Amino acid sequence: MQSFTRTQCRVRHCYRFFINEFQRRTRNFSSCSSSAVSDKLLINDTDSFVLVEGNASSRTVILNRPSVLNALNVPLMSRLRKLYESYEGNPDIGFVVMKGNGNAFCAGADIVSVRDMIKKGNIEGSKEIFRRVYGFAYLLHTYLKPNVAILDGVTMGGGAAISIPGTFRIATEKTVYATPETLIGLHPDAGASFHLSHLPGYLGEYLGLTGDRLNGVEMIACGLATHYAHSTKVREIEECLKNLVTDDPSVIETSLEKYSDFDYPDNNSVLKRLEMVDKCFGHDSVEEIIDALESEAAKTRDVWCESALKKLKYASPLSLKVSLRSIREGRFQTLDQCLIREFRLTSRAMSCQISSDFCEGVRARMVDKDQAPKWDPPSLAHVTHDMVDQYFSPLSPLEPELDLPTKQREAFT
Repeated sequence: MQSFTRTQCRVRHCYRFFINEFQRRTRNFSSCSSSAVSDKLLINDTDSFVLVEGNASSRTVILNRPSVLNALNVPLMSRLRKLYESYEGNPDIGFVVMKGNGNAFCAGADIVSVRDMIKKGNIEGSKEIFRRVYGFAYLLHTYLKPNVAILDGVTMGGGAAISIPGTFRIATEKTVYATPETLIGLHPDAGASFHLSHLPGYLGEYLGLTGDRLNGVEMIACGLATHYAHSTKVREIEECLKNLVTDDPSVIETSLEKYSDFDYPDNNSVLKRLEMVDKCFGHDSVEEIIDALESEAAKTRDVWCESALKKLKYASPLSLKVSLRSIREGRFQTLDQCLIREFRLTSRAMSCQISSDFCEGVRARMVDKDQAPKWDPPSLAHVTHDMVDQYFSPLSPLEPELDLPTKQREAFT
């Protein structure tokens, strides 16, 4: 009870700080002339991985690697963080909008380049992109100004990491969300174990283990998105946001509601099968989950059960066990605790000391594209408790842990 009371006090303290900070910034913002901000493209360098548009009282940040679905690399993340940090302290800027150039918001980290670094022995270099993505996810989660992410296209892995912690996420019928890391020998990372574990029932375990996809309607229905609009309205939404002179999230919320559409997930949606999801994915081990799915498939001949089984049997056995434990731990941890733990898991995967499944998974899906990974260990029966425990153990003194500014930027939730 004392622990619960302390938690309540901490939440109230954070909430009061959040409101006071927004009010202070609103006063500072209102006292400034909006004409000081030029309404034009501030940076239009085609070689830049991030473009910026200056608006009435906001900035639109554009991820600009369309040929690789705006995949995240170190230069992109470095510039993105620098921009967001400068905007947070600028009283002329009320809020930030983020979108992707082309048909994707962001497909995640540039894992092909990461694999290449590992193959060349640059293990620390391979970790650096993840360190930056995780750090930015925490920055966004603690950001003092509203952030609007327009997810009009592929939003996977790291793409979700740099958008879901923000204030508003607009999904469309073109949105494709997934955490497909077990299919490449990794684990749902960059805060995914936190977000997945907070979804209804055991939906997070299902998505994290199978790598299955959600569309925009499903994202709004389960809470991963805050707004849903047809893609034909995206241009109108952008114009509306460009003309807003505010740093008040309630004003932005009201403006976005004007363009919001309402729709239901179709009958094939996993959201129509949450009872089955809970029945099968609520078990304590991956083996028990598979047994439950096989039992249901035998009884009902349900295509959904068979599809889920196929995905699980394709994925890395080690990744499945690591991912299930990670998501389960995420249910009882804060975002920063999840990020620090996930970085440990990722560091183990990059070092290839326990398994080379990450390199093999990327090879099979992204390089050779034969879709036939040779996992090591090859089956769930060969994955020992010691292997999984090693992934979760603290890093050695020679390997720096993920350092987050938790004392300077305490998360609000």
